[in-house]
Amino acid sequence: MQMVGSSYDVLRKQARTLENEIDLKLVAFSKIGAGSSISSNSGNNNSADTSPLLGEHVFDSLSAEIEQMLEKLSSLNESMSELPTTGSAAMHTLQRHREILQGYRQEFNKIYANHTMRIEREELLRGSGLATSGSPSISGLSRREMYMKESGHLSSAGNMVNDQINIAIETRENLHAQRQAFKRIQTRFNDISNRFPLINSLIQRINIKKRRDSLILGAVIAFCVILLLLYAFN
Repeated sequence: MQMVGSSYDVLRKQARTLENEIDLKLVAFSKIGAGSSISSNSGNNNSADTSPLLGEHVFDSLSAEIEQMLEKLSSLNESMSELPTTGSAAMHTLQRHREILQGYRQEFNKIYANHTMRIEREELLRGSGLATSGSPSISGLSRREMYMKESGHLSSAGNMVNDQINIAIETRENLHAQRQAFKRIQTRFNDISNRFPLINSLIQRINIKKRRDSLILGAVIAFCVILLLLYAFN
């Protein structure tokens, strides 16, 4: 049991050290990803041609290094989970290490995706710079690919918006049908209340509760539709 505890402590220290290193690497990774576009637009033409290539090389090297460190941290967490530890403190510590690893992975993927999107937009908007450097046919092909990719993104966004609009229309039609059904039921209740005055008070209470439920249902549906539209546009 003492050997298990010492092994757990060693793995935990290694995990903490690796987490600190990954944190520092992610800071540098974020700065390189954000500064690559600035370096490509500053300076003379020679530096504008070499800086993006150098920045991409450093970015790719650091990306591979961080991926290896994340895999190593994941292996350490798995090794700690395989040890027969007991107590809520050990379980909480292990869960915390897993949450930190998940957060690092999300941050890494976010930085990488933002960098890739920014590079694609720069290549698309560079236009004349691409045409003057290198083969015109390759330049035109790259621009066409970028235009097609952007067109596909816009088409996907448009289809998503159309789907959300269709869902909203179907929801409105269903609500209209339910409203007509409620009106028919209310008409029948009114006929019954006119024939039987003793249950008139009960019907009034039902009507009040029905109006309140309708307002709540309408508010919930409107909130859901707004969330769907915000998600589609974002």
